[in-house]
Amino acid sequence: MAAGNVNPFNVSDSEEEAEHRQDGADSERSPSDEAQGHSLGPFSPPAYSEPAVLLSSNRTSPSVDGIPASAAAVAGIGVGSAETRVSLDAIAAQLLRDQYILTALELHTELLEAGRELPRLRDYFSNPGNFERQSGTPPACKEQGVGPGGPLTAQVQDRKRRKRDAQTRDRAGSISTLDSLDFARYSDDGNRELDERVAECEIPSQERKNYKSSPEIQEPIRPLEKRALNFLVNEYLLKNEYKLTSITFSDENDDQDFELWDDVGLNIPKPPDLLHVYRNCGNSLPLNMNTVDVAVSVDPSDLPGDYFTQEPVLQTKQQQEVVQELEYQISLLNTEKHSLAEQIKKLQSDIQALQRNVSSETTTVVKSTPSKQDPLCDKPPLDNGQYLDIRGVTETDSPLDVNATKTSTTTTTTTDCTESITTATQPHSKLKSQSKTAVLFDQPNRNLSPVFHQALLSFCRMSADSRLGSEVSRIADSEQSVMLMLGRCLPHIVPNVLLAKREELIPLILCTACLHPEPKERDQLLHILFNLIKRPDDEQRQMILTGCVAFARHVGPTRVEAELLPQCWEQINHKYPERRLLVAEACGALAPYLPKEIRSSLVLSMLQQMLAEDKADMVREAVVKSLAIIMAYIDDPDKYSQGFELMLLSLGDPSERVVSATHQVFIPAFAAWCTELGNLQSQLMPSLLTRIEKLLKQGEYGLDEHKLHMYLSALQSLIPALFAVLLQNAPFTSRANLQGDVPPIEVTRFPRPASPLQDVATIVGSREQLAVLLQLYDHQLQHEGTTGWDSLLWVVNQFLPQIIEIVGRINVTSSTCVHEFSRFFWRLCRTFGKIFTNTKVKPQFQEILRLSEENVDATAGNGILTKATVPIYATGVLTCYNQEEDRKLLVGFLEDVMTTLSLSHAPLDSLKASFVELGANPAYHELLLTVLWYGVVHTSALVRCTAARMFELLVKGVNETLVAQRVVPALITLSSDPEISVRISTIPAFGTIMETVTQKELLERVKMQLASFLEDPQYQDQHSLHMEIIKTFGRVGPNAEPRFRDEFVLPHLHKLALCNNQQTVESKRIDIATQLFEAYSALSCCFISEELMVNHFLPGLRCLRTDMEQLSPEHEVILSSMIKECEIKVENKGIGEAQGSISIAASLVGEDAKTKFLSKMGQLTTSGAMLANVFQRKK
Repeated sequence: MAAGNVNPFNVSDSEEEAEHRQDGADSERSPSDEAQGHSLGPFSPPAYSEPAVLLSSNRTSPSVDGIPASAAAVAGIGVGSAETRVSLDAIAAQLLRDQYILTALELHTELLEAGRELPRLRDYFSNPGNFERQSGTPPACKEQGVGPGGPLTAQVQDRKRRKRDAQTRDRAGSISTLDSLDFARYSDDGNRELDERVAECEIPSQERKNYKSSPEIQEPIRPLEKRALNFLVNEYLLKNEYKLTSITFSDENDDQDFELWDDVGLNIPKPPDLLHVYRNCGNSLPLNMNTVDVAVSVDPSDLPGDYFTQEPVLQTKQQQEVVQELEYQISLLNTEKHSLAEQIKKLQSDIQALQRNVSSETTTVVKSTPSKQDPLCDKPPLDNGQYLDIRGVTETDSPLDVNATKTSTTTTTTTDCTESITTATQPHSKLKSQSKTAVLFDQPNRNLSPVFHQALLSFCRMSADSRLGSEVSRIADSEQSVMLMLGRCLPHIVPNVLLAKREELIPLILCTACLHPEPKERDQLLHILFNLIKRPDDEQRQMILTGCVAFARHVGPTRVEAELLPQCWEQINHKYPERRLLVAEACGALAPYLPKEIRSSLVLSMLQQMLAEDKADMVREAVVKSLAIIMAYIDDPDKYSQGFELMLLSLGDPSERVVSATHQVFIPAFAAWCTELGNLQSQLMPSLLTRIEKLLKQGEYGLDEHKLHMYLSALQSLIPALFAVLLQNAPFTSRANLQGDVPPIEVTRFPRPASPLQDVATIVGSREQLAVLLQLYDHQLQHEGTTGWDSLLWVVNQFLPQIIEIVGRINVTSSTCVHEFSRFFWRLCRTFGKIFTNTKVKPQFQEILRLSEENVDATAGNGILTKATVPIYATGVLTCYNQEEDRKLLVGFLEDVMTTLSLSHAPLDSLKASFVELGANPAYHELLLTVLWYGVVHTSALVRCTAARMFELLVKGVNETLVAQRVVPALITLSSDPEISVRISTIPAFGTIMETVTQKELLERVKMQLASFLEDPQYQDQHSLHMEIIKTFGRVGPNAEPRFRDEFVLPHLHKLALCNNQQTVESKRIDIATQLFEAYSALSCCFISEELMVNHFLPGLRCLRTDMEQLSPEHEVILSSMIKECEIKVENKGIGEAQGSISIAASLVGEDAKTKFLSKMGQLTTSGAMLANVFQRKK
């Protein structure tokens, strides 16, 4: 190679610097140390860092008279001959090698502006790893601030940042765009410009792979990156049938909606799926860059003479320079390795000497008897006794932990002294003391080199660099340190536990939250507790609530208010009802442990909001139960009105389960509070009665039965509390004691309570106490009277008259209202007892229901016997007790009412309501039949007519045996009564029997009786009888037995319609025609055969149309339409039957051909030729 073409940087730099460093190293170490250093080589830590990081900060580069070599080289370029040309890449390499980073950056900038970018500089400045602060920087570098990561790095990064900002001034980086999510490759900088992406593609693939996988330069995942990747991963799992994994994955990320890409939060279209990203991960995304053609003009005379012939030679030289550069870096790394090995060897020697001194001193202290003046025993541990760090045993040879080792050794000695003193006085704490003591282990009697020993132990792979490794390497030896460790570890443990087993973590979380000293950590742990399970079931919620109560008992009301209530408030509007249910239940469970001001303000407001706004029935049900608990702990009388409104709101809830919880839990609790306040009789019950009266006044044109039921059911739920108030405020209460023999309470003494809270024994205190009070109560009513008994006098003189007056105003035809009030009086009388019912309730009803004709207004029909008072008294008061005298009283009352109403020609609605209500209970069927038989044999035809009509109501609920034995004989007896009106009155009952009974013999008897009414000549002109029969046929025809309808009802209707055409009296004709129209309209919905349709149904309709043409044209139009529809049905049936016969014939022919074919096939042998002959055509 010619002398003029030699690169001056190729020889002098590397060789002179290597010799200089070798001489310096030799002058600092002895031959023995050198030998040890060479033996340490295989175990010395490898250096994988960049050369710029490993070079010492005080290293100098070759120079001449203080002028840097790079500067001299640059000066030489301008002064030397024109034939010598140094490449820019060599200059860049030298600048980087000598750590002239700013100069290299300026050169890089100049070259970029000139369009002559160097790959070496571009790669160096685009790699953030060249400018990061390393953990292994020597202390000197840290102090001087000139090492990697010092002010120089800051200046380089600042210069680079300003250059980047100048080039991308119009670009605004945002985590809300896809700039931070490069799905084709990993991006270390969200704002990196496009040309840097191109530069990365030009880096060798292995180098780029190592760089990207380096953990030191991995950025933490950003929230939006995580959400985007979660979305892609879930999409991949669903597409590849990993459904269970996808469900678990979505459960663990419950804050994200995986069905909607917009939920991720990136304002970009959805990226390609994960498979597409994987397949294109090695390819760069196409870059849309604006390109510009640039040309420069160069004067050929300015170039060297052999410039064009030097290009191939220069390329070869550049490759050689690259090889030399790599060799130079290898030599630097080897030199650095030897230097670090020397430092390690020296530090290990110091550590070994310290360990020997400490071991000898510790042995002396342990063997000798500790004295009171021993200074080591008087000093406290230097590490506060919080942790035992196992790294003190395994990593004592670390060069950076010399001071820590000294401290640990002193602590060990001091702890040993403490243990030797406390063992004698506290034997039970020996285990605890041993756990705090760093025990001395037996040392082997070997003469191994400490360096070799440490290198050998390094093969036991232990890691304390990660978070988990750090926790594992420290063993807590006190309660507080255990709490701190759990507080740090639990947030990382919970997400990795299966959802079905997370309740196992509740004790750990609660214990840590109770005892942890940091409020922030406690808040985080309680947040984890309430969010532990995505949708907790009943058992899991019970566990969480049990833990919350235990937490509240432990920490007190202040912390419950400050720490637990905010967690409830946060989840009051959670999207999952199970979470809101947990909040509702927690408010009730924590009520006893909250400050009273919070109970009656914040918690009450939270529950009121959830009751009014929550859409889930189970949540509102839990809210009602929690409100009941709150009512038991409120002592502010001003909250009564709010509690009353909450009761009405709960009663008006559309969900039955919420209303049931209100009756079972809330009303008893609210009533107990009202009892304490003394306003149960003065405010609560009068308020409900006032609302019922107001409702009746507003309901003249239509009563709101739902609200009536709501208020009346609330009064019914208050009856046990009202009776308890009577017992507790009675004159004999002070004499009640449990001494002596007390008769037990009868099982049927009280009605079955809806819940334990409505049990009078629970309200009073115990069943024994209630038995004593009941004995005194009955004696007081029977012998001593009610003088001075204000609570009972209020019931007798105010409550009962008012409620009885309300009963007289309700509509007797409303079976719902009658039933509600009947149940109310039944429960009231059964709760207050038989003596109270006979002496206080019945007399008030009997005073009103004076059974005389004067008490019935026959003209207006508005007498008291026609009101709902009759059925409510009969079914609500007279049925409370079922003894013989009670049944006789009920029978006599119903007989008297039936007689009085019949003789007064008054409406029978009140009697019918009584029969309907009593007939619903089979126990009263015999009693009602007894009453009706009294009417059957009564001397008055009016009473017999009433009895006949009452049979119609009773037949539907009575079993067929009673119908056959008691009802039908009575009706047949009445059907032969001398009075025609009595006979006619039996027709509806006979029709009801045809509708409900299935016994053929019974049906035949009824059919014969009805036939006698229709065919007997004596009834031919009985217009009323015909009207009743047609009306009955129209009512029972659709539900009666088809045979009875086809053979009896339709033919007789046809005859009646035909006879009505010859009726001369127009009024009778129109009455019959109208009833026939109703009957035919009802029967038109039934299945009628073609024969009956042609022979009876259509002719009857045509006869009826003839009447309606003259009497009611509007009915005639409807009849014409019905006739036309029936005729179309008949025609379609004929066509369908014809088609059906053809299809049947065809199917028969087909079956015959099939049979012949199969028989032919059966005659064949297995020969294929013979089988083929079957399908050949005849020629």
